[in-house]
Amino acid sequence: MTTPDSIRTAANRYGSLLQICCLQSPISYSLARPVHAHMIASGFQPRGHILNRLIDIYSKSSKLNYARYLFDEIPQPDIVARTTLIAAYSAAGDLKLSRKIFSDTPLGMRDSVFYNAMITAYSHNHDGHAAIELFCDMQRDNFRPDNYTFTSVLGALALVAEKEKHCQQLHCAVVKSGTGFVTSVLNALISSYVKCAASPSAQSSSLMAEARKLFDEMPNRDELSWTTIITGYVKNNDLDAAKEFLNGTSKKLGVAWNAMISGYAHRGLYLEAFEMFRKMIMSKIQLDEFTFTSVISVCANAGCFRLGKEMHAYFLKTVANPAPDVAMPVNNALITFYWKCGKVDIAQEIFNKMPERDLVSWNIILSGYVNVRCMDEAKSFFNEMPEKNILSWIIMISGLAQIGFAEEALKFFNRMKLQGFEPCDYAFAGAIISCSVLGSLKHGRQLHAQVVRYGYESSLSAGNALITMYARCGVVDAAHCLFINMPCVDAISWNAMIAALGQHGQGLVKEGRKYFDSMHNVYGVNPDEEHYARIIDLLCRAGKFSEAKEVMESMPFEPGAPIWEALLAGCRIHGNIDLGIEAAERLFELKPQHDGTYVLLSNMYAVAGQWNDMAKVRKLMRDRGVKKEPGCSWIEVENKVHSFLVGDANHPEVRQIYNYLEQLVLEMRKIGYVPDTKYVLHDVESDLKEHELSTHSEKLAVAYGFMKLPHGATVRVFKNLRICGDCHNAFKFMSKVVGREIIVRDGKRFHHFRDGKCSCGDYW
Repeated sequence: MTTPDSIRTAANRYGSLLQICCLQSPISYSLARPVHAHMIASGFQPRGHILNRLIDIYSKSSKLNYARYLFDEIPQPDIVARTTLIAAYSAAGDLKLSRKIFSDTPLGMRDSVFYNAMITAYSHNHDGHAAIELFCDMQRDNFRPDNYTFTSVLGALALVAEKEKHCQQLHCAVVKSGTGFVTSVLNALISSYVKCAASPSAQSSSLMAEARKLFDEMPNRDELSWTTIITGYVKNNDLDAAKEFLNGTSKKLGVAWNAMISGYAHRGLYLEAFEMFRKMIMSKIQLDEFTFTSVISVCANAGCFRLGKEMHAYFLKTVANPAPDVAMPVNNALITFYWKCGKVDIAQEIFNKMPERDLVSWNIILSGYVNVRCMDEAKSFFNEMPEKNILSWIIMISGLAQIGFAEEALKFFNRMKLQGFEPCDYAFAGAIISCSVLGSLKHGRQLHAQVVRYGYESSLSAGNALITMYARCGVVDAAHCLFINMPCVDAISWNAMIAALGQHGQGLVKEGRKYFDSMHNVYGVNPDEEHYARIIDLLCRAGKFSEAKEVMESMPFEPGAPIWEALLAGCRIHGNIDLGIEAAERLFELKPQHDGTYVLLSNMYAVAGQWNDMAKVRKLMRDRGVKKEPGCSWIEVENKVHSFLVGDANHPEVRQIYNYLEQLVLEMRKIGYVPDTKYVLHDVESDLKEHELSTHSEKLAVAYGFMKLPHGATVRVFKNLRICGDCHNAFKFMSKVVGREIIVRDGKRFHHFRDGKCSCGDYW
């Protein structure tokens, strides 16, 4: 016979057993199931705290289906059961179900702990805005925030803080609530100030000072307090202050030491990073996977192959049988190290021997193949990957775009979307760069519209790619408009804009100088060698060699190869042989195997008729074993690419092409075309010079386009080297005679020939 006393006794016994299940390791959670089964078999009807304890145990053991079944069986679940399930769904990353339980709970049943659970759910799942909004709702609903509330909401603020007022508002709320002396709350507040100070949108310089003031005034500091302030200074690039704090504590803060190593590495201070690692060992600070990955990454970036191998050996020696969560990130760092040092075979060997791999491991090997331009291997590896994420696609799209396989990059971009991956700003950047390579303005504009639709118009990577695309397609006004409207610009943005102005010839030198000068004077960005190369290129193409020399003399470093290359290119255009010789001689010292220097100098001599000097340069080239990259032009007709070399005799329709060109030149002569034989780089008779000009690869490709493409269709030709001067002039006449637009993308820029004119303004 069941009596109240017997029910009470059974409830106490089951409660005690379940308490044991809660206190033990996760393995003992499985013991709760037989206890639960015994309840059912004995006819015991659990209520109240027994049901809540079962829900809690099943939630913590990731048996959410059991927990939810019990919850749904309760006619009126209490606030404890609801709070438990919100936390469980949050831990599983299911914010939607967490929020549903929260929203379905009547206001009269809620308490502060209940709100804390939902705020924490948002914070842990990186939805800072939703957490802050719920905190405001909590106050409007007259629920009093406690320590845990502020710790959670400040953690959420750290995810999204961009303005000083956001931190100040919550700081005031903390003070008013009386929790301003609680260590966990103050740690979270310091973290918010630190994260806000590091935000690109932050404008105030007082944020780190406020964090420091809070730290100094803390009544009690724990290890997290020290770690937060030290890592905060590291994130805000004040490594001296971080080091001062680290030296000022006797606590062995492994996280802070790791942050210092990472901070030095990020600034390129590799020796300081290695010294910090040495001191870490001497101080007997516990090394972890973050230590090893940071130091191995320093070795990779600094190109210290021997030291990196020693780190590999040290890890194997000091960490016996590492746990998977330790071994995997270290192995991933080692793979990156070896492929960056050109040892792709060793990287692949480490990958093959890894007992466990994650998606990061696969992506690193994929990046290795792409970076050494082994695209066939990369594509094969990509197809073998058991799973892919958006980064996998970005690696392939960007890699293909950067080495000139633009059409294939766009095909990957479309495949990515077809397979259900939503493109991010980096994926768009790779696709847009592909449009730059192809000169596909129409497709580039379509991608620009998609960038806006997806909400990436403020993205630096997408914005920089769009500037380059518009500039290389001849729409410099659109590039300029994008640049001035970008909410944030970086060095790449400046490079892209200066290059855009340089690509579009005379009349924009003043603007280019204005942008260059404003980098430091207005925006505080110090120009690097690439920026100087861009402005010197701009000045030299305009023939302003004295100004270019002044800029070179003002540089805070010795001019490198990019500077001299820009100077030599300008000298070739304007026939400045003396200065061109000086630039070439410096390039012979810096890059003795680069064919472009020899070719440009010999071409300058040829144009000036100095054939003996040209022959000397060609002989020097042969003696040094330098081979000239052959000029090649290609055109796509009916989904097939047709390639042409100078004097091509291999194309199956080459005879018809030459006949067509011969008739076309006759028509061009009637309206004023005269072959410019100074571009023939051999000392031969005049009629032979004219014949040689007619066999240039770009002329053959354009003529084939006229012959094969539909009447009126734009002819698009690509050339690996700079377009010949006579060909440039001839295409202006061709566009007028045939009545078509001709677009030629050479090694430097796009040329749009229409009605006898070129978009470059003859500033090729």
